[in-house]
Amino acid sequence: MVSKSENALYIDAEGQILGRLASIVAKKLLHGYRVYVVNVEKAVLSGTYQRVVEGYKLLFRVKTHTNPERSGIRRPRSPINIFKKAVRGMLPIDKPHGREAYKRLRVYIGIPKSLQNVQFIKFPEASCTRLSGDFITVEELARAMGWRGVHR
Repeated sequence: MVSKSENALYIDAEGQILGRLASIVAKKLLHGYRVYVVNVEKAVLSGTYQRVVEGYKLLFRVKTHTNPERSGIRRPRSPINIFKKAVRGMLPIDKPHGREAYKRLRVYIGIPKSLQNVQFIKFPEASCTRLSGDFITVEELARAMGWRGVHR
């Protein structure tokens, strides 16, 4: 049997592309790893600021067909929920092993005190240095969507 510490991955999301990192994390979760992601607010999204923010805000205007008075689709606003939603979309959440995998994911803004002395890994295939165009951070997107930040 694999011990709990051997079966855990500690990932630093700073300077990593959100979608590529989310796909790697989803695969690791399905293989049975417990994944801890820190500095999620420093992950990046490719594209200009205006295009990315407008794309995310587009679904704020969607109304339901049966009850137009009710607001539309719920969009995540905090960096934690933006990242978790990206990973959730890459998991078979309607199957039991997909739900169990999603429960093994932990996401943090910054580095919590309990994980200060842990060695974090980064994936070179998800690095933002591979991007040739503009990009914004998840924190910038979250603030544009109404997130107020962490009160410490």
